[in-house]
Amino acid sequence: MTVHLLGIRHHGPGSARAVATALAELAPDIVLIEGPPEADKLVELAASEEMEPPVALLAYAVDDSTRAAFWPFAVFSPEWQAIKYGLAAGVPVRFCDLPAAQQFASSGGRSSSMDPIGTLAAAGGYDDPERWWDDVIESRRDGAEPFTVIADAMRELRHGEEATGREAQREAYMRTVIRKAQREGFERIAVVCGAWHVPALELPLPPATHDQRILKGLPKRKIACTWVPWTHGRLAATSGYGAGITSPGWYHHLFTAPDQITTRWLTKVAQVLRAEDLPVSSAHVIEAVRLADTLAAMRERPLAGLSEVTEATRAVLCGGNDVLLDLVTREAVVGELLGSVPGETPQAPVAADFAAHARRLRMKRDATERVIELDLRKPNDLDKSRLLHRLRILGVHWGVPATDERRAQGTFREMWRLAWDPGLEVELVAAGAHGTTVLGAATTVMLKAADSTTLADVTAALEKSLLADLADALPPLLQGIDTRAAADADVGHLMAALPSLARASRYGDVRGTDTAGLAAVAGRMVSRVCAGLARTVHGLDPDAAAAVQELIDGVQDATALLAEEVRAEWLDTLQGLSDRASVPPLIRGRLTRLMLDTSRLPDHEVELRLGRSLSPGTPTADAAGYVEGFLAGGGLLLVHDERLLALVDAWLGGIPDDAFVEVLPLLRRTFGTFAAPERRSIGARARVLADPSSVVVADDNDLDAELAVAPLPVVARLLGVG
Repeated sequence: MTVHLLGIRHHGPGSARAVATALAELAPDIVLIEGPPEADKLVELAASEEMEPPVALLAYAVDDSTRAAFWPFAVFSPEWQAIKYGLAAGVPVRFCDLPAAQQFASSGGRSSSMDPIGTLAAAGGYDDPERWWDDVIESRRDGAEPFTVIADAMRELRHGEEATGREAQREAYMRTVIRKAQREGFERIAVVCGAWHVPALELPLPPATHDQRILKGLPKRKIACTWVPWTHGRLAATSGYGAGITSPGWYHHLFTAPDQITTRWLTKVAQVLRAEDLPVSSAHVIEAVRLADTLAAMRERPLAGLSEVTEATRAVLCGGNDVLLDLVTREAVVGELLGSVPGETPQAPVAADFAAHARRLRMKRDATERVIELDLRKPNDLDKSRLLHRLRILGVHWGVPATDERRAQGTFREMWRLAWDPGLEVELVAAGAHGTTVLGAATTVMLKAADSTTLADVTAALEKSLLADLADALPPLLQGIDTRAAADADVGHLMAALPSLARASRYGDVRGTDTAGLAAVAGRMVSRVCAGLARTVHGLDPDAAAAVQELIDGVQDATALLAEEVRAEWLDTLQGLSDRASVPPLIRGRLTRLMLDTSRLPDHEVELRLGRSLSPGTPTADAAGYVEGFLAGGGLLLVHDERLLALVDAWLGGIPDDAFVEVLPLLRRTFGTFAAPERRSIGARARVLADPSSVVVADDNDLDAELAVAPLPVVARLLGVG
């Protein structure tokens, strides 16, 4: 009876190749692999043609799905090669690490913090552990068995050191699994585990009672386990993965390339650059290969490693441009390869429902970001939109709106950016706490939002529910809004909630949703706002006035989406406040501008008010506030109305020097909001006011008569003129 310990580094192509070779030579009758034993029943799925690494085992606590962990595998992971060998050879494959049921139920205490790879690299004269391991293990292609040397090195590192905490528990359980395999009569046992654990698993094993004492009394939780797709990006150390590597794409290449490693890699790099329309020729590739091989020879390396090919890429293919090198690192060195799992893989209920919807709608999960456009008049596109909005409610942000949702209201067009992150699998599992389907779980989340204490939160939840077509959530949310609006005496709260409610009232036109009660609730809220607005705007300081102005602008836009009588009530209220002395200058200026834009005030009345507010007797700060509010709607008004421009120009010219310094920041903020063409036009008109002789009269001879006549038929048709 023999136990062969194959100490490996997780996700190492050299280790993976060595494991595959060793297993073929040893022909074990059982293979034990470091991983959660709860996944033993899932091993057979790895034989499916639909299983394409990178993939990961996902284990989660049934009673608390936020407690979850992943065990990722790439094609170059030694554990994956061990699984594939066992399935092909028809021998049992079992996981032998401490069960997730116990890992999730206890903290496990402190474990050893030694970095064995870093220690060995330093002993070998390397300042970079990755480079040492790459030289010694990953770049080896001679098939030499490394496990004896690895075991000797780890034995030396662990000499006199006793495992503690979670590490001791894990190794005790591994020994327990080995003993069990021996009792079952297996003669040739292969154990694939992290190199650090090898000395603790060597024969003779300590008495079983020793390990029983370590494991005694460990609490347990009920665990569920499944396979999920993974990505190379998630294997990278930069993702936060504890066993992450710096270059998944490079390691994948090392493991899968049959020969000419350097040439094939730099050819791939050239393809990445050419895809960006960069001029990279075959001569560039040849020169880069020569440089990489030369660097490897000078450094006495067995093969050009990642550092050599990277330096050759930077110097030859990227011309020293680090921005292009970052592109190569992202696309090739790390990569975003997304794996796949068989359709029969067990899934959490919400995850299974989501997968069924995604298949029906032909929405492929892809790690690379892409933008899609949806036409909500098409049933299939409307269903895609509903699914994406429901997922966002559940915290599964597969899709993010690519356009401003508010500006897109009232249209049949939606743009989404889609990018699948394997971490979203945990969110799908967690969503199971709210229901068994995407629709049911999203509805439950929104029903809980109906109990929120703030009016704005409930209104926002209603808007989300309409976008996601959660019909069962709408009545309680609508009732919650009406109740809170009636009880809330804070006009600011009502004003903040109105825009989303008004937008929601228009969804029925676009999505076919029944929103009959929304407009009535919104109308009642507008009436309450109108009744209390005078008190709200009375005697505000400048900062408070600015905040209220934003609320007024929001309600102004919102009432444009509501019934005409509601809009009229709102505008009547604004008109009554627009020239009241107790209203702050900023708000008075803004209300006067709104009255002008809605034809509620004649031009001469607006000119009179502006002139009065900018008169010498008005404090400079008040006048500046009035101008800021008045011009907040844009600068084109000053371009087209010379009288108003003259008033503002004369006021600016008459500000005393000391006062001008104080109001300059405000003026810059005001005029800085104008578009560049507006500012240029205002400047040109102001120059004419100061010097009428500067007007340039166009020469009719400069006109191209043929070009001028060409658009006339189109203009005539637009105007309905014969």
